[in-house]
Amino acid sequence: MTQDNLLDQLNDSQREAVLCCDAPSLVIAGAGSGKTRVLTYKIAYLMQQGMEPWSILALTFTNKAAKEMRERIGKLVGESEAAMLWMGTFHSIFYRILLFESDKIGYSSHFTIYDDHDSVSLIKNIIKEMGLDEKVYRPGVVAHRIGEAKNELIRPSQYVQDRQIMRRDQASHMSRIHEIYQIYQNRLHQADAMDFDDLLLYTYVLLKEYPEICRKYEDKFQYVLVDEYQDTNYAQHQIIWLLTQHRQQVCVVGDDAQSIYSFRGARIDNILTFQQMYQGTRLFKLEQNYRSTQTIVAAANSVIHHNQRQIHKDVRSMKDEGELIEVCEAYSDKEEAAIVARKIYELVHNKGYAYGDITILYRTNDQSRIFEEEFLRRKYPYRIYGGQSFYQRKEVKDALAYLRLAVNPRDEEALRRVINYPTRGIGKTTLDKVFQAATEYQVSPIQVIENPMQYALSVNAATQDRLQRFAQFVMDFHALVSTEQANTLAVRMLRESGLSAEINTGREPEDRERQANLQELVDSISSFVADRTEEGQSVLLGDFLQMVSLLTDQDRDVSDETSPITLMTIHAAKGLEFRAVFVVGLEENLFPSEMAADEGNIEEERRLFYVAITRAIERLYLTWSHSRMRFGRFENNQRSRFLSEIDGRYLTSNKKQSSLFFGSQHRESQPRPMQRTTPVAEPRPMLRPVKAYQSSYTSATPLPQGSQLSVGTCIEHPRFGIGTIMALEGTGLDTKATVDFENAGRKQLLLRFAKFTIKK
Repeated sequence: MTQDNLLDQLNDSQREAVLCCDAPSLVIAGAGSGKTRVLTYKIAYLMQQGMEPWSILALTFTNKAAKEMRERIGKLVGESEAAMLWMGTFHSIFYRILLFESDKIGYSSHFTIYDDHDSVSLIKNIIKEMGLDEKVYRPGVVAHRIGEAKNELIRPSQYVQDRQIMRRDQASHMSRIHEIYQIYQNRLHQADAMDFDDLLLYTYVLLKEYPEICRKYEDKFQYVLVDEYQDTNYAQHQIIWLLTQHRQQVCVVGDDAQSIYSFRGARIDNILTFQQMYQGTRLFKLEQNYRSTQTIVAAANSVIHHNQRQIHKDVRSMKDEGELIEVCEAYSDKEEAAIVARKIYELVHNKGYAYGDITILYRTNDQSRIFEEEFLRRKYPYRIYGGQSFYQRKEVKDALAYLRLAVNPRDEEALRRVINYPTRGIGKTTLDKVFQAATEYQVSPIQVIENPMQYALSVNAATQDRLQRFAQFVMDFHALVSTEQANTLAVRMLRESGLSAEINTGREPEDRERQANLQELVDSISSFVADRTEEGQSVLLGDFLQMVSLLTDQDRDVSDETSPITLMTIHAAKGLEFRAVFVVGLEENLFPSEMAADEGNIEEERRLFYVAITRAIERLYLTWSHSRMRFGRFENNQRSRFLSEIDGRYLTSNKKQSSLFFGSQHRESQPRPMQRTTPVAEPRPMLRPVKAYQSSYTSATPLPQGSQLSVGTCIEHPRFGIGTIMALEGTGLDTKATVDFENAGRKQLLLRFAKFTIKK
């Protein structure tokens, strides 16, 4: 392709960014504005101007992005030329450099790379050798903190001098991490190995401490390009500076409005201060969006303009105005899921959409459960992007295994899963003997555990005692399964088993996710009890487990669909696009999150919302619910402040005027800040005691007697929403009403337990 033909493929802003080769350039690329196009065409243009491909360095964050760019460049200048580019992820490129220069930092040219599993395994061994408690010094957490230090270019000798880091470690009772770090680095060096974070750390050390090496690579790379610059951490930022500080032939592309990975070490300041770091920087803004309708783009603009720290831009769509954004207000999380399901039905059956054109975006992984259950009931195909279905997550399966044992102590698989989790000193050898004895005597393993001597179990007295105590624990709960409500029994069992304490000890992001999943399971049981109480059905633990079994069995029926609905967190959705997007759970303390509000990090939450909005191509739905089950009880919610920040011209709403909720729920003003009840650093309390189900709602009018109701009466229910009575049957305390709810479907309510008002 000739130079003129190449440039003709670009709009004016893209062309200006491509042509700038004599000054540092910062390209701020709005969502859907063609940033990859600028990078690929700029590289092709540089090569057309005579620059050799091996003198161009292009850094990306994923192998997928690097592969896509190389393929595009190959089509422009030829595959053989594109193959000679220094293009790849930060880690892969720096690995190549370190292989050439390994002797300078005391490594051979055959050093190996430890993956995350290798690193955690080595740290686990070091913790054991130091005689430290692995429950306190959890290997995964220690590895994470060492990795954070390396990404901040903090070496072991500097780690111990950092007062803030040391105070953090002391607060979490891990004051000897600095020693583990030093030993870990020594052992890596002895093994002629590096971990992934070392690839950044040692590249920086190499370039910083060996000026002649740094100049060598400065001369080699005549032009440096970086994709997604807003996601760079401190180490990456510093390495790029070292490689470009003299020549300053550098182009970085990104969008500060999509900087959402601070929890991974990304620094938004890297892109915000780029112009101060590189004097004479030329700024280019790509403001033409080729992805979304004008309505969606304008709505996203109106939200992000509320942020103070940003590089201002005014993105405009190249498409038609499109449909208004629907704000869907629900009575409860249950009705929210039903509304989403109904909207999906309309899209698929009336609007020509495929299931695969649709995504559900949520703030936290635990929010997937209620949508999974709704989709399974309706047999909608779905997949969890980048993760597991709710009931397949380890902490959920562990908790369910305990509950299964309470209902059925002879459940062998459940017993295997949890008999030594949390650790009770019942190892694999002992467990093998238990199952061998059970097979030999043709009894269940729980019987062997209850009476190890009777079945000639060859274990010592201490192990016998541990086995019998576990069996007694199981049988004590088994005695309650036919009388105690599922939610109260579940909370007690998970607490007394030690599982809740085991999961709730950590404060790292992955710990909080596990904690949220466990709490969501308990809340789902409480919701199950609440609904079935009103329906006059049994609320025992066995009933709940039967429902879960049916749901997970249905999961297998829909998992093979070639075009499923995608469910994912917003963080996982960055870079993706869908014809129709549902952003759910838009409530204060959920999105934005309570932690973000407490820590004053609302601007990143708003950027996250901006990312969510801009995933939509044609249709966007924003949903929230007045009530949600949290910590075993229904809590009233305020709608997210972000909904009020969208220019109302771009919205349409199903706004409810309900007598069941406070009028303040509908205010457009900023919500009052919550009173903080726990220190910011503490995780939220989990698995609060749950009482027998009592509705947390009070009817606005006295509950009518069955005789006052009639077929056709419209009622308002705090969980199911608006419904019409279709039939009445029974007398006195046994009177039941069959109700068709607008979104939740048909329910049969036992009037003596049902909480509703007559809709006037």
